Amino acid sequence: MVAETRLDARNLIWPLFILPGSGQCQPVESLPGVNRYSIDLLLVQVEKAIRLGISAVALFPVTPLELKTEDGREALNPYNLMCSAASAIRQRFGEEIGVVCDVALDPYTTHGQDGLLIDGRIVNDPTLDVLSQQAVLQAQAGATIIAPSDMMDGRVGAIRSALDAAGLTETLIMSYAAKYASAFYGPFRDAVGSKGNLGAGNKKTYQMSPANSSEAMHEVALDLREGADIVMVKPGLPYLDIVQRVKEHFSVPTAVYQVSGEYAMLIAAAERGWLEREAVILESLLAFRRAGADLILTYFAHDAAELLVQ
Repeated sequence: MVAETRLDARNLIWPLFILPGSGQCQPVESLPGVNRYSIDLLLVQVEKAIRLGISAVALFPVTPLELKTEDGREALNPYNLMCSAASAIRQRFGEEIGVVCDVALDPYTTHGQDGLLIDGRIVNDPTLDVLSQQAVLQAQAGATIIAPSDMMDGRVGAIRSALDAAGLTETLIMSYAAKYASAFYGPFRDAVGSKGNLGAGNKKTYQMSPANSSEAMHEVALDLREGADIVMVKPGLPYLDIVQRVKEHFSVPTAVYQVSGEYAMLIAAAERGWLEREAVILESLLAFRRAGADLILTYFAHDAAELLVQ
């Protein structure tokens, strides 16, 4: 009766990985309990999410190596894994659940970077055109929310203009506004197969320094000015202070991503009996809500939603 903070399945977004083919369910070794699914089996997971009241699913493609190129042109294939999955979800379930599509080039490039690479350097402005085309294709395929995770400067405004010009004015943009160059992303890169492409490279020239807090406020302000509907902080638990600052200062819909490294740590400790699995799942998610997050992207979404209805 006196709880100040509440957690509900509607606060959750479930990240799901997409494989080519059919009948494919492939476990992610560094994310125990998380699988990659072909589209036919992905639809089974989406149905579970709808039954549990989860607000949306976030899609991430596992692009075959032979389709990866220096310029990431597979991102602009209207029949790529992402677009095909969004279309299949929309055809099967209509508007019953939100579909979040990731906008970035790292799943499609041979170098594993989020933008175009020329002479060993990320080129911001030429990347914007590709990202805008990618976003329009995803929205036309059925995405309700476009989520640019690339951290290129000006990409929210470019994507908003492209969506509006294509008549997709109701498509929301959830911007990865404060995305840090974190060491907690490793298992995710395993899951989508980009870790090997990135090699010894890093993303520190466009993702944020973990040392900076006020810079995050600047980044969020820019994205809101350009037309973002929802802003995101990533990672989650190590950056609760950023979540709280963003929510208190801007009072806009705020998301947080409980990233793969956070998930893997909790699962590993629980598997060894060092932590109580169900308790730490709900406590970690409640911490995001307490800090001010309205939406939480988490690999625990299915398990948490089940626990919340018990």
